[in-house]
Amino acid sequence: MHKSWNELKIECLKCTQCPLSETRNNVVFGIGNEKAEVLLIGEGPGENEDLQGEPFVGKAGQLLDKMLNYIDLDRKKNIYIANIVKCRPPKNRDPFPEEQEACIPWLRNQTLLIRPKIIVCLGRIAAMKIIKPDIKITKDHGTLYNKNGFLFIPILHPAAILRNPSSELDALKDFLKLKEKIKQICNSTY
Repeated sequence: MHKSWNELKIECLKCTQCPLSETRNNVVFGIGNEKAEVLLIGEGPGENEDLQGEPFVGKAGQLLDKMLNYIDLDRKKNIYIANIVKCRPPKNRDPFPEEQEACIPWLRNQTLLIRPKIIVCLGRIAAMKIIKPDIKITKDHGTLYNKNGFLFIPILHPAAILRNPSSELDALKDFLKLKEKIKQICNSTY
């Protein structure tokens, strides 16, 4: 385990543990407050993220920022955003299990350095990998889970909301539930 953010990032940027490293433009390490009480985890970078080296910067990222702003969260101030895999899967396909396994130590190390009180899993892939393999995101979104000393909440992925705009209200309700939980257990987020 790396004990500093700088050391972890330097090593992660050099990673060649899986075939995704062969087609990437950039490693998408993560962004935000490295002492955040709230960690958001997506599945992996898309095309815009791969080009810019930052998570959630395309249309889904714009929607995520809008929802975060709705509950007074900001990716540069009071949260941290990372992904299960740090390199873009070709054509934005779901990351294969072996790619997730190769990359998950980076996320675990980030989580240990941050020590968040709440972990938000954005979408099915993140929720299945982090919370439980049989989670049904359309049914279980907004449910709070306690596991290994962390509080988890799965929320619909912003890209899924863009594909199905009628689900935006459910996601906003989940974000409001997140805000209430932050107010209850976090000391420095707001």
